[in-house]
Amino acid sequence: MVQVIGAGMGRTSTMSLKQALETLGFAPCHHMMEMRTVPETAEGWHRAALGEGVDFAALLAGYEASCDWPSSAFWRELMGVFPDAKVILTERPEETWWQSISNTIFPSLRLPPDPDAPPTRSAQWAMAKAVIIDKVFGGQVDDREHVLRIYREHNAAVKAEVPADKLLVFDGADGWAPLCVFLGVPVPAEPYPNTNTTADFQARWTPEQRAAAGLDT
Repeated sequence: MVQVIGAGMGRTSTMSLKQALETLGFAPCHHMMEMRTVPETAEGWHRAALGEGVDFAALLAGYEASCDWPSSAFWRELMGVFPDAKVILTERPEETWWQSISNTIFPSLRLPPDPDAPPTRSAQWAMAKAVIIDKVFGGQVDDREHVLRIYREHNAAVKAEVPADKLLVFDGADGWAPLCVFLGVPVPAEPYPNTNTTADFQARWTPEQRAAAGLDT
């Protein structure tokens, strides 16, 4: 059962948070990257993005935690399904976040997968577009001020609606200490994770995606 709900938007060091939570014993932690191992759930998240009723407990069956999209887009619903869970809102300075997301997630969703890709990959892409581009940002991802306004409003809503004793507003740069105090677990000896940088993200792109993003030209 989910014990930790990550409410932060993608590109707020959510992959690092996933690895940190799993190191602390909250494993596995659901993340967009997880969709590659459970592609059959993409349809459910897609239907949720369209406003259809879905069983969130079933979509997260077997998980101890969640963070990143698609799940963070449904943090209110997840709080209702898992009322005892704690909530972590990951944040980054908004300009740093804008530079990251506009050079990673947004370009990656402008082009559909290769037509020869497996059907599951196409379903994952369609789900991600429905959740991120359409549901979260209303299709206006090229409008910087609109995107930043949505980012601010999302973070403000989480802070306003989650009870203070159940919420940690967290910047991965702060390392283990605040996270471990919040979760009531010891601080590991190893460094706090730092993964899935912009360069890491772009390294996974196809040549077509790199061209669309203006790289390798």
